[in-house]
Amino acid sequence: MQANSSNPSPARNRLLGVGARATPAREQVLEILLITTRALSHQEIEAAAHEKGLDFDRVTLYRVLDWLVTQGLAHKIEGRDRVWRFNAVTVTEAEHGHAHFHCTRCGKVFCLEQMQPSFALTLPAGFRYEKAELTIQGLCPNCAE
Repeated sequence: MQANSSNPSPARNRLLGVGARATPAREQVLEILLITTRALSHQEIEAAAHEKGLDFDRVTLYRVLDWLVTQGLAHKIEGRDRVWRFNAVTVTEAEHGHAHFHCTRCGKVFCLEQMQPSFALTLPAGFRYEKAELTIQGLCPNCAE
């Protein structure tokens, strides 16, 4: 998954965009988060890395995920099962945020980027919106069939 310097990957561009060093582990983990359509648990990210032939230990993965969250490149969502899941922060989300949907049957967490926190526009005078966490519980399309 190494990108050459003449054609950097989207993950490398995001890392360099925040002035960070683009280490192989950071780039590889962020790339996994960028290409997925839902939030992934630590184990799912580890499995995706192994499927791609990437090899880094669990401690490195935990550190990279924490670093990505701290840098605003990813965020973590706690599911009802008390498992943290991670996904990449989109460019538009960095300013607006979005809701999540947690399937109560399969446990998957999906980003609902089309659902923006409109309540932030109606806060009382003096209040300033920074972050909201909204998770909707129910059945995903696969489990609802």
